[in-house]
Amino acid sequence: MRKFCLFCFVLLLPMALTAQTASRENPQAPAIFAMLNKSADDWNRGELDSFATSYKNSPDILFIGRKISRGYDQMLAAYKTGYPTREKMGTLSFSQLETQPLDAAFATVTGHFHLERTATGGGNADGYFLLVVEKTAAGWKIVRDDTTALPPDTAK
Repeated sequence: MRKFCLFCFVLLLPMALTAQTASRENPQAPAIFAMLNKSADDWNRGELDSFATSYKNSPDILFIGRKISRGYDQMLAAYKTGYPTREKMGTLSFSQLETQPLDAAFATVTGHFHLERTATGGGNADGYFLLVVEKTAAGWKIVRDDTTALPPDTAK
């Protein structure tokens, strides 16, 4: 039995460590996380146009939320329609951020978002996202955004 448990431990430990250290081993992670933190700061100041600069200004970007938006202009219009006031925007925070490089110019980012809002602003909102980011001359930019909102927590 001891050999089996030791074998399981030796076999499974690298997989567990890989998941936990993916972001730490990625030299691109600090710059990517800085871009995301700046986007949250811009959001929290109510500056949607500044927030949108975390996305690549290109007709090729793709945003998947409640519907699919293609291109920078559609993405920004969708944000402005969905969050027309400061109250509806609330306060944005990210957690559980992980990044994984795909190559020198692209990486994925996964994480959890939380919007703290008043009841009249729509109530709190939470969800998960998967981003594809590209290293551009202007820094890391989001080129694909697949965001899934969780159902509202009604058990309070």
